Amino acid sequence: MGFTDTRFNVNLSILFTELPLLERPAAARAAGFTAVELWWPWVDAPVPEPAELAALRTALTDAGTRLVGLNFYAGQLPGPDRGALSVPGEESEKFRANVPVAVEFGRSLGCTSFNALYGNRVAGVPAAEQDALALENLAFAARAVAEVGGTVLIEALNAAESPHCPIVSAPKAIEVVDAVNAATGLDNTRFLMDLYHLSMNGEDLDEVIDRYTPQTAHVQIADNPGRGAPGTGDLDFSDLLGRLKKAGYQGWTGLEYKPGDGPSAGAFAWLPAPLHAARS
Repeated sequence: MGFTDTRFNVNLSILFTELPLLERPAAARAAGFTAVELWWPWVDAPVPEPAELAALRTALTDAGTRLVGLNFYAGQLPGPDRGALSVPGEESEKFRANVPVAVEFGRSLGCTSFNALYGNRVAGVPAAEQDALALENLAFAARAVAEVGGTVLIEALNAAESPHCPIVSAPKAIEVVDAVNAATGLDNTRFLMDLYHLSMNGEDLDEVIDRYTPQTAHVQIADNPGRGAPGTGDLDFSDLLGRLKKAGYQGWTGLEYKPGDGPSAGAFAWLPAPLHAARS
């Protein structure tokens, strides 16, 4: 159990970034993956030109890659200024403008999982005010996603790399999940369990898996320290992924790690060779 029982997809916003965006789906397919996920690719455009959306859609379909996860607009990723939905003013307005665009783009590709990143705390705005705005915007997103039978994902980041983000623990992320579900009555908001961020926060990953898998709709992995491929750090992914399986998790596991010094195509040696079927 572990690697051989896991459905892996690759995140094209952190792997294959040595290539232009439209070339990444084909590169992922050549590496053996038929499922991918993306952060919102246009960091300065919550509502990009239709031609840009169409070009990415064509690149994904022509490559034979299925989009299984998409972030809503969240500002500059990667970087410490991530997140938009709880930031008053222009950023949260961009988030709301992005939601219908992202949902329709995802729907056109069969994607129903949408990651909504909380924003950083900002000076001069009470935390309660930001949290109220976040709940309003997350409920807005959950209602939009419900129209395509989809799920909103809430992710905990890590305090070291995102010191101004208020969602830096599994319990806090679950608190937000529960609040959104209570506000909408839709029960379509779930936890995104990123084992790298949780380990960076010093959480007991076994306990997180055992306690929160029933509320988890997506998993992401990278080793710690370093955010590299499994085997470059200290986490035992065979054990962790096996534990997830035993806890009942059957969803996708996104590879969201840095490829190292070489091309991304060489960053999958940790996967046993017969795992082509497990990547699709």
